[in-house]
Formats: sequence, C-alpha cells, structure tokens
Amino acid sequence: MPADFLQLTGKNFLVFGVANKKSVAWQTAKILEDSGANVVYVVRSEKRKESLRRLLADRPVYVCDVEHDDQIAHLAEELTQRGDLYDGLLHSIAFADYQDGIKPFHETTKKQFLQAVDISCFSLVQLANALKDLFVPTASVVTVSISTTRMASENYGFMAPIKAALESSLTFLTKSFSSFSQVRFNAVSPSLLKTSASAGIPGYVDAYLYAEQVIPRGQAVETAEAASTAAFLLSPRSSGIVAQSVVVDAGMSINYFDNQIIRKVMKPPS
Repeated sequence: MPADFLQLTGKNFLVFGVANKKSVAWQTAKILEDSGANVVYVVRSEKRKESLRRLLADRPVYVCDVEHDDQIAHLAEELTQRGDLYDGLLHSIAFADYQDGIKPFHETTKKQFLQAVDISCFSLVQLANALKDLFVPTASVVTVSISTTRMASENYGFMAPIKAALESSLTFLTKSFSSFSQVRFNAVSPSLLKTSASAGIPGYVDAYLYAEQVIPRGQAVETAEAASTAAFLLSPRSSGIVAQSVVVDAGMSINYFDNQIIRKVMKPPS
C-alpha cells in the first residue's frame, strides 16, 4: 500500500467547527495534516479563536459565525484574497438551543427550530454557494450528521429532523453543482460520541452508556473513527461516493434486540 494512500499530499482543505481537541473537526484535520495536506481553519468567534490559540499554533485561522450572512460574505472575500483553491471542505457545525431543557418535540418553538436549521443545515448550502469559485472541480464537501434520523430519542430534542434535512441537502447540492463541476457532497454519520458538544445535551451521558451496551463490541464509537471516515470521504479515494451518509455506529443499529438487553428490560421488578 502506498504511503500516501489517501492521496492528500499537497492538497488544501477548509475545516469548519473545531471547538477543542475532542472535536470531530480537529481529529479529522489532524489526519489531513498528517497525510501531507494543508488545512485552513474557520471558527465561530474571536473568543473561540483565542481559546484554540495553543492547539492551532501557527495554522491559518479565520472567524465566521455562519448565522450572519455578512460574515460568510466576508470570509469568502478573505479566502479569495488568500489565493488558494480548495480540494475539500469539512462542515462540522451544529447548534440547538437547549437552555430550557428537553421538551416534547411538539413544544419546540419556531425560534428554536429555525435557528437550528439555519446554523446546522442551511449553513452548508450557504457556504457551498459562497465558496463555490474556490473549489477545485473535483472537490469533496463533507458534513457531520448522525447515525439515524428515524430514532425518536427524547434527549436529542428537535435536532434529528434537522439532520434529516441536512442529509437531504447533500443530494440537491451535488445535483446543482454538477452543472458546472464534479464537486460532491457526503456526510459522515456517527452514533453517540464523547465530545464537549454532546456533553451539553441533557440526558446524553445515559444514552451514551446505553449505546455501549447495544454495540456488539461493548464500546461506543470513538471520535477518531468518525474522523477517519470523514478524512476518507474528503480524499480522492472516495471519488465514487456521492450524496451519501456513511454510518459509523460500530453495529449499534443491528443489535437493539440483543438477548442480554431484552432480559434486563423484561426482568420483573424486585
């Protein structure tokens, strides 16, 4: 196997959404860098940029809060002035307002839902449009979704329908981009991860521990596993994968009816 199996040496990538060293975005970026790629980072705020000063060291870092159209336009200008073309983009951006706790889905407010759609889903469309002239013709755009949008988990609130919209957008973005390029859009869709973002979701820890019981190997998916898949999707080696959501759940979806779990649930109360 060649040393540069992923064929990433010398290629340029944009990575959005690094929060800390536990982030899918950071661990993906490290794989890209270790494979010889050049990575430009985009973070949400100046405060976040400062908090990442040591982690990102002398790497190029730009600021863009995707909730604001003018900041996206400004980022496009800054990157254009930089003069590089990009072989791929990682979109690891999501936000949901859970400050009032998790409520039944039908009690979701319009403000909560639309803000989450804007940041977690529409930002991919908007960034793709704003940066389209900076992509090489065969660029790969990868976003981060979830392993299933059909499991009505109360603790995930209203985000699953928004991730479903994000995954649907992959199809339409690929189709519309096909009129002038071969840029492709895909998602890496991991099951529960131990990240700082997930830690802020009420009830997430219990769900994570349950996932470890359901997964056949008895161990939850590691962030590095999701990152490795994302790096592969960003690479030319995945050129035949288009408008897909690649599930990384270590087999959780095949094991909900494990005999041991059934016995625990059906055990009469003592």
